[in-house]
Amino acid sequence: MEFYAVNGKKRPIRLCDATRRFAYESLNRKYGLDTLEHRAVDLDGVEGYESMTMLERYDVAIETIVREARIRICENEKLSGAATFGAAIRHGVPARYQGQTICMSISHLTVDFETVLKKGIHHIRKNAEQSLEAHRGTDREPFLKSCLKCLDAFDVWHGRYLDALRDRPEYRANYENLKNVPHKPATNFYEAVQSLWFTFAFLRLCGNWPGIGRIDYLLGDYLKKDLADGRLTLDEAREILAHFFIKGCEWINGKYIGSGDAQHYQNILLCGVDEDGNEVTNEVTYLVLDILEELGISDFPTSVRVNRNTDETLLRRVAEVMRYGGGVLAVYNEELVIDALLRDGYELREARKFANDGCWEVQIPGKTFFTYYPFDSLRLLQQKTLRAYDGTVDFADFESLYRNYIAEIRGEVERIFQSQQKYFEKIGDSPKDWKWVEQIPCTVVSLFEEGCIEKGASYQEGGPVYNLKSPHIGGLADTVNSLYAVKKLVYEEKKLSLRELCEILKKDWEGEEQLRQSVLNRYSYYGNDNDEIDAIAARLLSDFADICVSFNDKCGYRFPAGVSTFGRQIEWAPHRGATPYGRRAGEVLAANCSPTPGTDTNGATAIIRSYCKADLTKLASGAALDIRLLPSSVEGEDGLQALVGLMRGFVLLGGFFMQPDVADAAVLREAQERPEDYRTLSVRVSGWNARFVTLNKEWQDMVIAQNEHV
Repeated sequence: MEFYAVNGKKRPIRLCDATRRFAYESLNRKYGLDTLEHRAVDLDGVEGYESMTMLERYDVAIETIVREARIRICENEKLSGAATFGAAIRHGVPARYQGQTICMSISHLTVDFETVLKKGIHHIRKNAEQSLEAHRGTDREPFLKSCLKCLDAFDVWHGRYLDALRDRPEYRANYENLKNVPHKPATNFYEAVQSLWFTFAFLRLCGNWPGIGRIDYLLGDYLKKDLADGRLTLDEAREILAHFFIKGCEWINGKYIGSGDAQHYQNILLCGVDEDGNEVTNEVTYLVLDILEELGISDFPTSVRVNRNTDETLLRRVAEVMRYGGGVLAVYNEELVIDALLRDGYELREARKFANDGCWEVQIPGKTFFTYYPFDSLRLLQQKTLRAYDGTVDFADFESLYRNYIAEIRGEVERIFQSQQKYFEKIGDSPKDWKWVEQIPCTVVSLFEEGCIEKGASYQEGGPVYNLKSPHIGGLADTVNSLYAVKKLVYEEKKLSLRELCEILKKDWEGEEQLRQSVLNRYSYYGNDNDEIDAIAARLLSDFADICVSFNDKCGYRFPAGVSTFGRQIEWAPHRGATPYGRRAGEVLAANCSPTPGTDTNGATAIIRSYCKADLTKLASGAALDIRLLPSSVEGEDGLQALVGLMRGFVLLGGFFMQPDVADAAVLREAQERPEDYRTLSVRVSGWNARFVTLNKEWQDMVIAQNEHV
């Protein structure tokens, strides 16, 4: 059994043969294909369905799901529980009425697993019962009754697994381990991992895509105590934890060609400080790195919180795993992220708890409703500020052009803000006199978000402690490069007027190839440590962030700024014109906070320096930087030291989030031609990892282009 590595090296072997076989079969679609055969439950026979409220229909769906879900027990598995409905893989509650999925499900959140581990599901039920009594006769009562019904459904599903395991002696350990958790607090490491997995699997069974969060923080103390008491060895703990990661591959199927088959947002974070400022890194941290290194499982986007005091041994271990490729590890600059959250109004102890939403947008786990609204800043520049290159626009100087563009940015953010007012009902004259309106039911998720049960309000109706709606600027490098080219060509070098340039761009550089090549190659664009253009990028991000936070407290949520594309440059490309910096209309260009492919010529360090010149503490939602590395550049001791140095430099220079990926464009092209030979080849796409062969050709070509010039 070989687990693919981009660098061609043999992965180490630490796990037993049975565990490795389980991983190999899971990665090769055994359970994902089985899941597709059972898509959803059918509600057509439910009496009175048409007259039910949305919430009542949801409750019936959850009850039916847990009673009809297949109980899957995999050969030799050490953990029990499985999400066995195919419709859940497509982000929907797996229940149909008259052939249609009843509603979409929830993602982009990390739920409160800590309460489950330390206090148990019984504690959550007690809170729901108390809240119901407190809200009797109010409009909160139906939601709280739904909470109790969904907890009843959890009990049914849990009981069905115990029944299935009880009379199978080979799974006696599973049965004994599942008897008390997740209902009661976990008492040891094995129980804690089972409790975490079973709760996660229940959320997924009901169609949701939750993140895991800080797994070493959640599990570390349990393992430390077991090791001290002689209950477990590290090797035994590694086997148990490996099954958590392997079970997380249960949706791999290779059937959904598009933006990849692994983007279920089941994020994991490692390391960093706890709420008291103490370092979290522990034995679980290193076990996770061992498992990722050996099995190459990419289905849990895993990030490491790094700070100035991070131990060199840990950074070296991260680098060792990272260079196998697949984009399985990313890096947060913990200190800067915490500063950004403090600047956005969080208390220090809360800020230190940060995790993410499944890609990389920052949130406080188990307390945060989050959604984001991306827009193409390049198209805004082209269509609004430069009026679709119609030749009628002119500005006296670059400063006038820039101020006009920022006014358009403000208008776009205002439109995003106004679009959200449909989720609120005015109840007074003040801007703060509002209430959330009824949304699609999501009780199962709401059970595991602090504030929902206490307020008697669901996750989507203002229940969580923090509610975030985040505008995200996309196409950053393309916009900055365009502004810089106009600044140089028109206002400094005066080679042509703005109207003349617009006329050329409207014709997509037709007949102006010499000028186009000159513009492409003569200027040093974003990503090359050029202070002049980097100052434009920093100013644009600062102005955008100021605009976003100016809308805070005008309704029932925070409005932090972020930077992302998440691959949307593919869907944006047909709507983009030719760029002032020499690209033709319709090209797929820059991702996230990264340079436009082909314009960065001075290496990874220059890219990081350009990115870090912006004040990233103003972007509380996050700003991701993609770094592409060739396998040959991280080989041997020098390669390890280079990766360690890259992470250290990223922190010292003030980065936010970095997604390094070790990949070779030549190998990717080969995989495009012979997908059957590269079924498990993983690449970092844009906040998630995906098996390359499950990307469609557009996405594959984009990933190849991003790696082509490295």
